[in-house]
Amino acid sequence: MTDTAFTDFVCNAHPQPDSANIIQGDRWRICLLTDALVRFEWSDTGHFEDHVTQTVLNRDFGRHVERTVTQRDGRIVIDTEHLHIDYDGKPFSKEGLCVVVKHISSTQFNTWHYGDKTNGNLKGTARTLDEVNGSRKFGQPLEMGDGVISRDGWAVLDDSTSNVIVLADEANGKPNPFGSWVSPRDKGCIDLYFFGYAHRYIEAVQDFYRLTGPQPLLPRFAFGNWWSRYYRYTQSEYLALMDRFKREGIPFTTSVIDMDWHLVDGIDPKYGSGWTGYTWNSDLFPDHVAFLDELHRKGLKTTLNVHPRDGIRAFESAYPKAARRMGVDPASGETLEFDLTDPDYMDAYFAMHHDMEAEGVDFWWLDWQQGGVTRQPGLDPLWILNHMHYLDSGRDGRWPLTFSRYAGPGSHRYPVGFSGDTVITWESLAFQPQFTATASNIGYGWWSHDIGGHMFGYRDDELEARWYQLGAFSPINRLHSSNSPFSGKEPWNYTGDVRASMTASLRLRHAMLPYLYTMNYRAAFEGRPIVEPMYWQSPDTWASYEYPDEFRFGTELIVAPIVSAADRKVARGRADLWLPQGEWFDFFDGRRYVARGVDGRSITAWRALDRMPVFARAGAIVPMQRLGEGSEVNSVANPSAMQVLLFPGATGEFTMREDDGVYAHAAAGRTADTQLRWQWHEGASGHADESTVFTVDPVCGDGADAAPQSREWTITVRGVARPAPGPLESCAHVTVGSKTVAVSPSDIAYDEAAMSLTLTVRDVPTRQQMRVVFTDGLRIAQNPVEQDCYEILLHAQIQFLAKEKALTAIREEGVHAIGSFAAINRGPRFDGDFLTVDLPESVVSALEEVLLRS
Repeated sequence: MTDTAFTDFVCNAHPQPDSANIIQGDRWRICLLTDALVRFEWSDTGHFEDHVTQTVLNRDFGRHVERTVTQRDGRIVIDTEHLHIDYDGKPFSKEGLCVVVKHISSTQFNTWHYGDKTNGNLKGTARTLDEVNGSRKFGQPLEMGDGVISRDGWAVLDDSTSNVIVLADEANGKPNPFGSWVSPRDKGCIDLYFFGYAHRYIEAVQDFYRLTGPQPLLPRFAFGNWWSRYYRYTQSEYLALMDRFKREGIPFTTSVIDMDWHLVDGIDPKYGSGWTGYTWNSDLFPDHVAFLDELHRKGLKTTLNVHPRDGIRAFESAYPKAARRMGVDPASGETLEFDLTDPDYMDAYFAMHHDMEAEGVDFWWLDWQQGGVTRQPGLDPLWILNHMHYLDSGRDGRWPLTFSRYAGPGSHRYPVGFSGDTVITWESLAFQPQFTATASNIGYGWWSHDIGGHMFGYRDDELEARWYQLGAFSPINRLHSSNSPFSGKEPWNYTGDVRASMTASLRLRHAMLPYLYTMNYRAAFEGRPIVEPMYWQSPDTWASYEYPDEFRFGTELIVAPIVSAADRKVARGRADLWLPQGEWFDFFDGRRYVARGVDGRSITAWRALDRMPVFARAGAIVPMQRLGEGSEVNSVANPSAMQVLLFPGATGEFTMREDDGVYAHAAAGRTADTQLRWQWHEGASGHADESTVFTVDPVCGDGADAAPQSREWTITVRGVARPAPGPLESCAHVTVGSKTVAVSPSDIAYDEAAMSLTLTVRDVPTRQQMRVVFTDGLRIAQNPVEQDCYEILLHAQIQFLAKEKALTAIREEGVHAIGSFAAINRGPRFDGDFLTVDLPESVVSALEEVLLRS
């Protein structure tokens, strides 16, 4: 190894705490990292650990922590703005060490005594969903690790058993080509980090990132659709499949090749199973280099699945070179045993991977499933694989990326996460949104799930469509399925509305790349994962905790997936959700929802198979791209054709962030930034400074050259009424730079169904400002209550007489019809029951949603 990635990891950290923030005795040490984050150490030897550990990188936050320290009756009492610490100076005990979290009145459990159970913890995530159906494994609830936030105001991160990472020229008696190594730490140590942030959840997670390292930037292609299947594809079959996706207009950016790329069968039994392998199966892939080249030509990056447990065996094509590197005679056939504590083996191991990368492999799927034991006490093989592979993947200026399982706190540094083999059930779908959201409580923001489900379970077309919808609004959207001949997830394996919905979800995901990539920068530089639980921004509102499968998706959107089968009578799926105080607009059709009270509003939303509940805040700006066609369908280039969704009701800003694809530039913040500004005023005021205006500022930033020279902008304002009568083109005044741009009738349209006004402006130089002024003003549209109720009743699978009575009540009484619905069920009964009127509860609920939206 000649690259410095492994030494840089250690040298760029700041593990030494500021001595001014330390209070200590002979065998104890208390370090105040902030006024709410404290490190408690006990050492039997009196030696305290100041190296980087597997979890912790930085203990100097560059700030002096104000506090008072007093000693009273042999006890040390420390007060900060947010904590009251009381310690007896002895080995840690429940009686001897406690912390009171200040500024929290909603719990009686805001005092922590050493060893207390974390009953109020809002949880983090788990290593894998293998063998988990819904939230249960073998009938028992899945054990979720703790996060760093709690309804009781405190959480504890135990780093006592972490190994340390040190600079080392030698490791285990051998020269160390990596420059740093993971070594055991002293025994007899207790090393705890106490997070006492009360309900300041966002601040707690951001300081967790300061302690353990930020989420890294992901490459742009990672946010497109990933195709994955455990299946024995041939080279020609796989390429033909990718071609069909293109013909169907379905974009993919990442090919995930499961284990059958390598030799699996026909291996001499003396070597064991074919689960581990590094030699391409030439029967399936007669020219694997050409195969990888062709995938690249089609716009796809490639990752290969590896199970490294069984080492490098003599039948592998890479064996002779690896054996010589380890001083083993290749003629001996001696297995090169998988040993993560042997620098010789790891050097040979990575050299083998480098050779395959030179042939076209872009990154690796590390599918470790074989427990947590190495030859070094306390060293988890999954963690060290993630750590070393991720650092190695970034050598020589490459954009680092791995795909692997979660290995405990700090794993967010090694994305992307593989959550394991998902069982195909509604229960599994229902658990994934919650599982994804709580992972952010431990900083793990880039989960990739088996969208659509992987194995077992059953065929349910509606389930697949709903899972694809969740995938479109997931951190990473990776489809996956088993090798069953019946489990292929291609949309054309489904019919009608299901196929259309699946295709639309995949196309929407790719269209959202500009929004997703901007959230990538927000995650890396601001410590805000793309998926956040609802309680992060509303911690003192009880309802925000009660809908765990609802989440914020970036800065502009709230998503409430439909995770149960549709009610047949109303012919729609249901999502129970909560909206914070304010105005919200349906992402797809612009319908307006109002939550007037300070505690927000709980509603039940019903949606047909073509969409799920997604809400944009008033004033939201969602930058998207127009999809390419033909050979460009998979493109992840900074787009020259933009599509921006705007939502009325408030003024907003959004800075779209792009880069040139060079990791060093991106990591240094050398970006192309385009500020989008939306100035909203209801209706025409007659004053130029109170117009409704959308502005695209000139691209700026150290990386501005990464933006295309010009762009086409399609601007869609959702949820507004059609402008005043007359030609639509007269409602907008467009300037680019100092020039006025004429709006032609073909460039502007109004969609009644989506209540959306759309305007296209072509050939806008990115170095000039574009300004769109809606001269006659825009007004929020009135929700089409009667029309939407009619649509519900039209498709409801209920009696015609019930439909007629309900519609009549709505037309005559409006919102007050809700009081009549119960009475409708008391209709006439004669000549049997064929005239009995039944308005089911689900239909009533769907009608109430429409009648009460605003």
